[in-house]
Amino acid sequence: MFRISQYMQELRNPTPLGPKRNPPGPVVIWNLVRRCNLACKHCYSISADVDFPGELSTDQVFRVMSDLKHFKVPVLILSGGEPLLRPDIFEISSHAKSMGFYVGLSTNGTMIDESNIDSLAEMGYNYVGISIDGRRETHDEFRQKQGAFDASLKGVRLCQEAGIKVGLRFSITQENAGELPYLLNVMREENVDKFYLSHLNYGGRGNRHRGHDTIHQITREALDLMFDACWVDLKAGNDREFVTGNNDADGVYFLQWVKKRFPERYDHMRAKLALWGGNSSGVNVANIDNLGNVHPDTFWWNYNLGNVLERSFADIWQDTSDPLMEGFKAIPRTLRGRCGACGFKDVCGGNTRVRAFQTTGDPWWEDPACYLDDEELGVNLEDYEQEKPLPLDLNVRTIRFAE
Repeated sequence: MFRISQYMQELRNPTPLGPKRNPPGPVVIWNLVRRCNLACKHCYSISADVDFPGELSTDQVFRVMSDLKHFKVPVLILSGGEPLLRPDIFEISSHAKSMGFYVGLSTNGTMIDESNIDSLAEMGYNYVGISIDGRRETHDEFRQKQGAFDASLKGVRLCQEAGIKVGLRFSITQENAGELPYLLNVMREENVDKFYLSHLNYGGRGNRHRGHDTIHQITREALDLMFDACWVDLKAGNDREFVTGNNDADGVYFLQWVKKRFPERYDHMRAKLALWGGNSSGVNVANIDNLGNVHPDTFWWNYNLGNVLERSFADIWQDTSDPLMEGFKAIPRTLRGRCGACGFKDVCGGNTRVRAFQTTGDPWWEDPACYLDDEELGVNLEDYEQEKPLPLDLNVRTIRFAE
């Protein structure tokens, strides 16, 4: 995740460089349930409105939580499917809060209404993220349900009225990129706390729809809009958050934005972003699915590292005998192709590896969604044009989901 607001604050009020600090444990995005009341086109978990067998019981969830706490996991993001379809979601949430986790809820928002908003408020969620894909017609088409937009926006408003920190989450594709200005305006008009722009990643239904990924120029224009909106908001004295996810090249592109507008701050920001380091899949970000399988992040659902009902999360996460985890934890990562020749590897960390894997079978090949040109990256074509992807034999841990 690239925290635009944090680096805009740094740009405005520079702070001394310090040592790189990693969190005590990974942020865990936990897909507690695969069932969902919607069938979104870009869903990475390929959910449906049916019960899926084999999901963890409440007691099993609690046991895993104890393991996560012992491993010093600081943050749990409870997700799905639609997490509010899980009957024990509030029991799980309350237990997580009592253990001292930062607890977020990732929801489509359609199930938040007057019947449960008081319970949501009582949980003390640190953050509730609600997905919006554009204007009413666009959103309902993406979510494949008429009325989804109105229900989700109602959920946003109810959360605000109840004093819950709430944010809009927008997954950008070529089909809806033009509606970003509209949603940023919704953020301002509704006084929403946070805006999260998620780049399309190649997992689940998102992999089937990768042909609709935004072309690079559209991506650049979207990021320009996000940067400008955040800067204006900051100067106005607001403290709303602007963040992006699933394309760590955003940090490198931000440096291009800084170079044009604040060249005297470029070197400082370059050093600060190197401390961030970009992609942290398999290191500071983890995923547990509804069956207890552990993945390097939420878009690696077809690759299992192990199951928390069979081994402790700590043992799974620290096991570098797995070739993928060995590569994720390598410093620096062994990147190939254009990413290997890039002069900003220390800033983006090689970007999102699942796109390279889905398109070539080589998780360390260049990320096809990097939208900066060779000149901006300090890359010479001769440095990488003779290289070829080297697909890894990962089939022993690869699974496929019925769609």
